[in-house]
Amino acid sequence: MSIGRAVRRVAVMVVAIAFAFPLYWVVVTAFNTHRGVFSVPPDFVPAFRFGPFTYVLTHTAWLHYMLNTVFIAGATVLLVLVTSAMAGYALADLRFRGSTVAFLLVIGVMLLPTQALLVPQYVVAARLHLLNTFAIQIVPFAASTFGVFLFRQFFKSIPRAYWEAARLDGASHLAYIRQVALPLARPAVATVTLLTFIAAWNQFQWPLIMTSSHAVQPIEVALSHYMQTYEANWRKLTSAVVLALLPIVILFVVLQRHIVSGVAGRDAGVTG
Repeated sequence: MSIGRAVRRVAVMVVAIAFAFPLYWVVVTAFNTHRGVFSVPPDFVPAFRFGPFTYVLTHTAWLHYMLNTVFIAGATVLLVLVTSAMAGYALADLRFRGSTVAFLLVIGVMLLPTQALLVPQYVVAARLHLLNTFAIQIVPFAASTFGVFLFRQFFKSIPRAYWEAARLDGASHLAYIRQVALPLARPAVATVTLLTFIAAWNQFQWPLIMTSSHAVQPIEVALSHYMQTYEANWRKLTSAVVLALLPIVILFVVLQRHIVSGVAGRDAGVTG
């Protein structure tokens, strides 16, 4: 191994440790004893005490907020996959006047700062009587410009002969997307699913502004309430944080093998 490669590997390891350590310290604090949290020197090995987790799950409304967030994130992912796949297919394979302009407009939406649109969006939501509902946390995010872009790039890489063969078998455009295009674009599906789920799960500013009822609020807003309630009890606070992060970690572990190929635009089903 050359010196340059060894230096790069060490640098990558250092950066990875620097990014992973805060998460590891949250886990250590959540599983630690009360005395261990404030011990000097600090204890870097988890004590695996589950008392704070039990308290958060049984004495608070944490499960209610978790179910709210699962519903919001799941519905958002399904809608984004449908709209992104259909729009991406239209921009990639259908021939119509102005398709290039339409694609540039889709990309241009990514340049708009979301904070600049909050006031008019709040006014629209209020006039449509959508405040304090699940719909206001799902419908505005039912389409993703990144999802449209990613699906378009994948669908453009599929040979045109696949569509010709499907058309000879009597398949419609929707049947072709469902039975041929989407199975070949599994990395894109996995990537859009993961990124959309993470974005929906981590929503804070939007639901904080659009909702005030605990009945429909997601987990990130609840976590801000918990930070005020348990600011002096680091074990319970970090336990809530770990519970909030757990679904994202599980989903990432399940889909991680598709992420690189999805972002890089490689699909073994097409190129193999």
